[in-house]
Amino acid sequence: MKPFSKLLISIWIPCMCSVNPSEASQTLRVLPERINQVETRKMVRRHLLDQAEQAFQRREAAFEELKTPGQMREHQQRMREFLRAQLGDFPERTPLEARVVARHQRDGYSVERVVYQSRPGHYVTALLYLPEGPPPYPGVLIACGHAPNAKSSEMYQRAGVLLAKGGMAALCYDPIGQGERHQLLDPGGRPRFENGIEHMLVAVNSIPLGLSAATYRIWDGIRSLDYLTSREEIDPDRIGLTGNSGGGLVTTLLMALDERIACAAPSCYVTHVKELLHTNGPGDSEQQVYGEIAQGLGHADYLMIRAPKPTLICAATRDEVFDISGSWRTLREAKRFYGRLGYPERVDLVEADVTHGFFRPLREGMARWMRRWLLGIDDDLREDDSPLLSEDEGSTQEFIVAQGADYSEFNRVRLPVIQCSPRGQVQLMEGVRSVFQFNREREEELAVLRRAYWKRTPRDEALDEVRRLAGIRRLHELPPLTTEDKGILSRPGYTIQKLVLHPEPGIRLPALRFVPDAGGRDLILYLHGQGKQVDAGPGGPIEKQVLEGREVLAVDLRGVGETEPAKGKWGYGPLFGPDWEEFYMAYMLGRSYLGMRAEEILVIARKMASAPGSGTARGVHLVGIGEAGPAALHAAALEPALFDSLELRRSLASWSDVIQTEVPVNQLVNTVHASLQKYDLPDLLKTLSGMKVTVVEPADGAGERLR
Repeated sequence: MKPFSKLLISIWIPCMCSVNPSEASQTLRVLPERINQVETRKMVRRHLLDQAEQAFQRREAAFEELKTPGQMREHQQRMREFLRAQLGDFPERTPLEARVVARHQRDGYSVERVVYQSRPGHYVTALLYLPEGPPPYPGVLIACGHAPNAKSSEMYQRAGVLLAKGGMAALCYDPIGQGERHQLLDPGGRPRFENGIEHMLVAVNSIPLGLSAATYRIWDGIRSLDYLTSREEIDPDRIGLTGNSGGGLVTTLLMALDERIACAAPSCYVTHVKELLHTNGPGDSEQQVYGEIAQGLGHADYLMIRAPKPTLICAATRDEVFDISGSWRTLREAKRFYGRLGYPERVDLVEADVTHGFFRPLREGMARWMRRWLLGIDDDLREDDSPLLSEDEGSTQEFIVAQGADYSEFNRVRLPVIQCSPRGQVQLMEGVRSVFQFNREREEELAVLRRAYWKRTPRDEALDEVRRLAGIRRLHELPPLTTEDKGILSRPGYTIQKLVLHPEPGIRLPALRFVPDAGGRDLILYLHGQGKQVDAGPGGPIEKQVLEGREVLAVDLRGVGETEPAKGKWGYGPLFGPDWEEFYMAYMLGRSYLGMRAEEILVIARKMASAPGSGTARGVHLVGIGEAGPAALHAAALEPALFDSLELRRSLASWSDVIQTEVPVNQLVNTVHASLQKYDLPDLLKTLSGMKVTVVEPADGAGERLR
């Protein structure tokens, strides 16, 4: 067999003659700060945006083909079924065990504090606003946005009062992670995290199970509708739904799924996914539906699914989160769809010259819409300055609130809470069960099913399922790797060649090839989750291998090292990684970040192991450290013939451990949707019985060494 030094010369070094080593940079950086006018740190985002643009074009072409009522009904059914499937399994309906804990009479309406269970032991706290006059009344469900005190915040109390004074009942409930429903409390019983961070933790904990944060949010909405329609004062045939921001998301998804909703008005959420990605980018964890872009499910489709039921988009001119131009674009698509069904007047948009929030003009527009379609009254309903429930009727609590220009600073503030639970947080109630407990129970069930699956299923068939879930193509389906030479550095006993690797169009991976002066006998593909430079310094682990006569190729996988994104927004980076937004862009495209990295490993190893036309091949020793470990494991398990050995250092031991960890650290990037329904990382290790495998200091879900 050819020694690897000659093999590399024949494959990777055709342009070395044009490089003047004396002019080569003496740093280990390979890529420039910008590539084709795009910041290198934004390369992965640009690549994903290009893929999304292709999907948007396919969706637009498909939309133009929807002409007949039959085609439109088929589209509605297909999109509803897709959305329902992507949210995962909802539990069975169980008794709500609802109770009213207090009642307050006000001028023209009353307010009840209520508690019910969306699942056994999973308590929902809510305020029910009831109008004066004889029932039955229309009922409107209000889904809260990310206000820390949720139902108790002024904007949501004002919305409830406005609806009640307009002759409609309103039920406003706390979402998980907000108000009285924080799932993670500190020893003093205070919320442990800001609400968006808690929602993200729910997502990391749910995605491997085939669920999401949206699954829990939507189920709470469904059960809240169950409670609302169970009240004898409410007419179940006249049900409305509204919500702002995160509550606008819940409104948008729930109105497409639950046919009880006769009238809907999502606020400060509906835009167009294209504008969303190009402006603010992916949002909170519950906003992303797995594969939605690839499937062609856009914001307009949520409206079209429910056509011709009345739907109003409430939008803010100066919304800094959801772009107003996308809102109008979505309205135009939806109105064309409604128009083809003969009801163009049943979908509309109200725009207020405000910033992001459920401000008075949007609340009034929503309430007038509800009166039009639920009461048959089209008038100039106005909000007054009625006093709200005061702190005397509730309490104040400390919440962690995101502040600063990029919402990355966190402070504790005291806010009013209209208290429904005995101690102000449902997690302090007896017999309570959190989202994280439900996920742990689900994982225990899946673990039993996985063991049975791997016992009865031939290995190749099981690995095909791994390929499908992780989105990793077979080796022969992957494009060839191309390379660029970027210079040579010299060190005592070896040289370092800088390379740019092109695993697919639009992706450039910086790499360092370490070659001993005496030639190398082994090939090592070295992947560090913090970047190729970490172990590449003089006296470091890579140099030790090289001086012992081994050739090492150290590579930054996408999103690592030189292509690592900036810290990201909202202060999510420390817990969820700097590439959490890129993860969700891939997620919306139906791709796993881990799968894309595994494919990169495979095309690199293939080129290392074989020279074109030589008829020779040799295995590669694969090393995956930290964040790079799970992708390396997948590559070795799916194409074991490429590798002589696998070494994992400080790599995640199992996804199951992530589910058992309430506060996992930097695990989102290696999360695969629904993976635990069929396999866990130890299942892949077991398939490598014919390969030398070394596992050093396996890590738990928090990134700590397992004991």
